[in-house]
Amino acid sequence: MPDGSIVQPEAGQTAKIPLFETHRKVHPKAVKGLYRRLKTITFSVLLALFFIAPWIRWERGPDAPAQAVLFDMTTPRFFLFWIEIWPQEIYYLTGILIVAALGLFLATALAGRVWCGFTCPHTVWTDLFVWIERVFEGDRAERIRMDKQPWTARKILRKTGKHAGWIGLSLVTGFGFLAYFTDAPTLLGDLLTFNASYEAASFFAIFAGMTYIMAGWTREQMCMYMCPWPRIQSAMLDEHSLVVTYQAARGDNRGPKRKSQSWDERRTQGFGDCIDCGQCVQVCPIGIDVRTGEQADCINCGLCVDACDSIMIQQGLPTRLIAFDSLAAQETRATGKSYEWRLVRPRVIVYALLMLVIGGAMAWSFALRPSLNITVLRDRAPLFVTLSDGTIRNAYTFKVANKTRQNRAYTLSVAGLAGADIKVIGEAGDETAAHTATISASPDSVATYRVYVTAPRAAVTAASLPMSFELVDTANSSARDSHASVFMGPAN
Repeated sequence: MPDGSIVQPEAGQTAKIPLFETHRKVHPKAVKGLYRRLKTITFSVLLALFFIAPWIRWERGPDAPAQAVLFDMTTPRFFLFWIEIWPQEIYYLTGILIVAALGLFLATALAGRVWCGFTCPHTVWTDLFVWIERVFEGDRAERIRMDKQPWTARKILRKTGKHAGWIGLSLVTGFGFLAYFTDAPTLLGDLLTFNASYEAASFFAIFAGMTYIMAGWTREQMCMYMCPWPRIQSAMLDEHSLVVTYQAARGDNRGPKRKSQSWDERRTQGFGDCIDCGQCVQVCPIGIDVRTGEQADCINCGLCVDACDSIMIQQGLPTRLIAFDSLAAQETRATGKSYEWRLVRPRVIVYALLMLVIGGAMAWSFALRPSLNITVLRDRAPLFVTLSDGTIRNAYTFKVANKTRQNRAYTLSVAGLAGADIKVIGEAGDETAAHTATISASPDSVATYRVYVTAPRAAVTAASLPMSFELVDTANSSARDSHASVFMGPAN
């Protein structure tokens, strides 16, 4: 029915059954332990790198950006310390993304969604937003109580403080993102004095607004409903992958434990070590119950392990009722046999080798890349011109990319076409036809020239002749490049 209700024929009545589950707000509880410390250390390092990197200075010479890490949209260039990537070298960034994806596959094959639990940007910022919420509104129980209470001046003040902290962090984050695309000190001055361009102000507002919405409001919904990785990761896992697991054979049957009840009595009644305290659910940032089995939504953050271990210690029982373990280990232990974790497995080897091969190929290519690059575009209309002396002339658009930080002069010649002369239009000096020509290019720029190639009629033996342009740096003969082209003429 349009309203989503379902008719029950046997009762003759209509019962409205919701077509989807209403969102339940997750209030993660604070916890202490090994994995909480690892998360805090990891988050601190990542946040420090994110906010500090744009402020690191790197001298590249005059008229060059002095920011160590910069995606310069005006040049356009990608600067990473001593590395400079040009637009036509976008394949390097493609290679980096491929290696990063393989690294994610490898991490998932080894330890499930450990990337999501410790290093995903959304997880990092969500954890920081939850910490701000906890500062103003208290821990889980206090936040739940306050949400149920009527609005008072104290509640309004605490909520306002929380959102002010969220907005402040969002603004700082928006600036941090934008600082990777323009000079950070200049951007900060422009924003503080309201002199930022429309584009900069717009992107700043977008980055800040999305941070506030995603880390403050959507949180676990991003991981559960919007991120595609939970649906993809199952193809990367196998029975030896380490994931957060509940030892059901030891913990079930579950049930609360009275203080007067001994463990011998509980075991006589068929209870396991789990006292059903719910701490593992309360500390989970996703709000799932790991005791119900392996779940795609689990981000392998390990906070439930810390919570459960603390309860087991209080009860005087062994820890690791909830732990990072593999399904193969659980099945092997169930038969009474010992298990050793298999690090080296076919998929691990494949992912590691692919990362090594692609990363090595990129490094080798980058180490050998030339300091100059040329492109040639031959005029298509007219295909050729017959001059008054009978010679044949073709016209070309010639571009040379000087990837150094110095002015460069180059010698241009033609190979493969007997008696050919070159005439360069647009270069100061002698523009008369000769067998070679000298052109120049400014530092870190692309110089464009109009080039005429003229050949004797006797040398043009076909309608299309292969030839190539040869370019040599006059100051460094080892810096050279060539580009294959064709010379068109009348059919014989």
